[in-house]
Amino acid sequence: NSATVIYACLGFWCWMFRLDPATGVGWVGLTVSSLGRSLDFYTGVLGFRQFGMLGGAAVLGADENVPLVILHEQRGAEPRPPNRRGLYHFAVLYPSRRDLARAFTRVAHRWSFEGFADHLVSEALYLSDPDLHGIELYVDRPRERWGFTSLKELRMGTLPLNIDSLLRELSGEGSSKSLDPGYRLPSGTRIGHVHLHVSSLEKAEQFYHGLLGFDVTLRSYPGALFLSAGGYHHHVGANIWAGLNAAPPSENHVQLKSFSLVLPSRRSLEMLVKWLLENGVDVVDGLVHGFDDYEGVTVMDFDGNRVELAVRVNVS
Repeated sequence: NSATVIYACLGFWCWMFRLDPATGVGWVGLTVSSLGRSLDFYTGVLGFRQFGMLGGAAVLGADENVPLVILHEQRGAEPRPPNRRGLYHFAVLYPSRRDLARAFTRVAHRWSFEGFADHLVSEALYLSDPDLHGIELYVDRPRERWGFTSLKELRMGTLPLNIDSLLRELSGEGSSKSLDPGYRLPSGTRIGHVHLHVSSLEKAEQFYHGLLGFDVTLRSYPGALFLSAGGYHHHVGANIWAGLNAAPPSENHVQLKSFSLVLPSRRSLEMLVKWLLENGVDVVDGLVHGFDDYEGVTVMDFDGNRVELAVRVNVS
């Protein structure tokens, strides 16, 4: 359960909220310039299933009633310039290394990659959708193989990915399943984390650590900050690579509409909301995306990103 813990700060004792360790990222909502073109990419290239529409937006996922990506059409919108804050990437977490190898093979035949990385805690592939929204496809290494620095920070890095090793996962299978016309994201695929271009790392830490109660897992990565619940490597990443005090995207740019954090119980959500209200945060009742199986509230971080704080209901 969520709990409050005592931290020493500014020479006196203060109370700091800690987010329920079972919290994770739920879905991301994006605006796109052409819904048809984006659906071709997300379903035809990445293998998402479209489960229906929500107020004109397309709802995509891997498992029924578990939304992962919601696409809102804004005809004629332009890609966000690189010197604006906003979404850096959202990350699709696959259940197994073999699943990631299949994704590599499929994307290599149908789209283009922008990079690959071994982050020590995970292996990752990078690309962008037709509107240049950044996407990471990744798989975690087992937690018992994660390391820590002498400063007790999680040891993460950006090293070359051993693609030959990854593709050996498909030994005896080849590309038959990856390129099958009926290919779909495997059951259990989810959004692992969201990484943001922010105007200030200090402001990001104040909101996601000081108010939402995430733990900081890594501060020493150049220009970036990583935060998580429950000992994960990160549920939220923040960086100033678009420039310190970068301006927000304009209304004419495609952008992150919102992303959700899903808490495990109403009790944990109630405790978080109480903490936020006590600290002067504007908490809006209801979610940006009104799914039947979820309820919750919406808050805004210090860079204007809407964060949906949700709990799943009606689960049999």
